[in-house]
Amino acid sequence: MSTPVDSTPVERTPADRSPGDEVPGPAAADDRRAALHALLPPAVRRPVRIGFVAGGLGAYWPQFPTLLPQLTASARYVAQRLGTLGAEVTDVGLVSDVREADTAAERLRQADCDLIVVFLATYLTSSMVLPIAQRSGAPVLVVDLQPSERMDHETFDTGAWLAYCGQCPVPEVGNVFRRAGIPFRSVSGWLRDENAWRRIGQWVRAGQVRAALRHARHGLMGHLYPGMLDVSTDMTLLSAQFGSHVEVLEFDDLRVRVADVGEAQVAERMDLARSVFSLDDSVVDEDFAWGAKVSVGLDRLVEDFGLDTLAYYHRGLDGEQHERLGAGMILGASLLTARGRPVTGEYELRTTVAQLASEAIGAGGSFTEIQALNFTDGVVEMGHDGPAHLAVSARDPLLRGLGVFHGKRGWGVSVEFDVQPGPVTTFGVGQDRDGTFVFVASQGEVVPGPLLGIGNTTSRVDFGRDPGEWVDAWSASGVGHHWALSVGHRSADYRAAAGLLGVPFREV
Repeated sequence: MSTPVDSTPVERTPADRSPGDEVPGPAAADDRRAALHALLPPAVRRPVRIGFVAGGLGAYWPQFPTLLPQLTASARYVAQRLGTLGAEVTDVGLVSDVREADTAAERLRQADCDLIVVFLATYLTSSMVLPIAQRSGAPVLVVDLQPSERMDHETFDTGAWLAYCGQCPVPEVGNVFRRAGIPFRSVSGWLRDENAWRRIGQWVRAGQVRAALRHARHGLMGHLYPGMLDVSTDMTLLSAQFGSHVEVLEFDDLRVRVADVGEAQVAERMDLARSVFSLDDSVVDEDFAWGAKVSVGLDRLVEDFGLDTLAYYHRGLDGEQHERLGAGMILGASLLTARGRPVTGEYELRTTVAQLASEAIGAGGSFTEIQALNFTDGVVEMGHDGPAHLAVSARDPLLRGLGVFHGKRGWGVSVEFDVQPGPVTTFGVGQDRDGTFVFVASQGEVVPGPLLGIGNTTSRVDFGRDPGEWVDAWSASGVGHHWALSVGHRSADYRAAAGLLGVPFREV
C-alpha cells in the first residue's frame, strides 16, 4: 500500500499549469477526448473478422421438432451480439453433421478470419468441430451458452433439456484439440450472461490485436540508437511470427517530403497544434514552425508508404539537415500517434508493435520508460521525452521548448503531460534468446502528485508494491528499455492476444 500523496500544490510551470493540481474529472476528460478526436480523426483500419458457426447433432431434429428453431434463434442472437463488439461477422449458419462442417470450414477459410467462434448450441460430435479448427486457418473460440440461468426441471422434457446441453461436448472437444495440437479456449455460460459476454469480448479484442498485427506495415527509419542492444529487432522474425511487414526507410525519404511543404501548410499545422496543445512560453517560434513543417512531411511519408507505425532515430552532426529532421519529429509524431498511427523514437520497433496492439483495443499506449522511483509515495515515475499518445493525457498537453534533448543531438519542441489518473497497464514486447517474441504486462494505478516540468510525458504509477521490487521483477521479464503505457487494466486482453498469436505471456 502506498503512502497517501501530499496534495500540497507544487511550483507552477511557465504556462500556469501544475502537474500536482487536481486533474479534470471524468466528464471533462471525455469532452477533451471527443474534441481531440474531432481535430485528429483516428485512422480507419480493417475491423476484426469473426467467423461464426453454430452446431448441433442432426439426429435430434426429427426427434424433437421444436429444438432446431430454438437453437437457430439462439445462434442468431450470438452472431448479432458479436457484431455489436465491433466485429465484422461471417455467419456460415448451423451445421448438423460432418459434411456440413466441412463445407463451413471452407467458407470460413475463404473469409480470412482473425478468430472463429464455434457455438455449441447443443451436443454435437467433436468430428464436426475438428475440421473447422484444422482447415479454417484461424484460432478458434468454443462458446456454449445455454438459453437461461437454469432449467425448469418440473416442466422440461428431453427436447427442452437438449437446448441446455451445449456444455456436454466441451470436454470432448478440448481433448481432441489437445491431441490434434490445436490450442483450446472456451467460454461457458448462458445466452445473456454478462460475465460470459465479458470473456467473449476479451477474445474479440484479442482478435483485434491479431488483425492489427497481421496486416500492419511498420516503418523503420534511420539507424539504431548507439549502444542500446535491447532495441535491435529481427525484422524477419517479426514478419514470421506476427505477419507484419517492415518497410525500411531513409531519412532522405522524409527530407524530400519536408522540403516540399509550403508556408501555408506550415501555418495550418501550427494552427492545429495551437488547438491541441497549450503552448509554453519557452516555445521558440522558429522551432515551432520547423516542427509543424516536419509534421506535414511525416503525414505524407506515412500516407505514401501506407504505414501503420513508424520507429525512427538519426544521430546527426553539427546541425546538419538530418539532425534537424530527427529533432523536429516530436510534434508530428505525437499527432500521428493520437490518430492511431504510433510513432516512437530511438528506433524502437517492438514498442511501436506494443503501441499498435494497445491502440487496437482502444487503450491508447504512450511511449514510456522508467524515469525515477519515489519510495516515500510508493510510486514508479515513468514517461519519455519523445512522441506521446495525446488521448491518454489528463488534460490539454503542453508543448514545451527544449534547448537540448538529453542524450541526443538537436533541440526544438517537446510534448509534456501527465496520464489521466486511474488504472493503467504497462505493456511491452520482449524477445527471448531463441528469437521468440513475448508479451509482458503489469497493472497499476496512476495517482496524482508532483511531476517534473521538463517536456516529458510523465506518470506516477502505483503497482501496489515496493517500487524497487517492481523494477526488479519488470526488468527480469525481458521486456526491454521501452514499452507502451495503456489505459485500463488490460492484462487479460494482452494475455488473450498472446494466446491467439502463439507467443508467451508474462505478467509482473
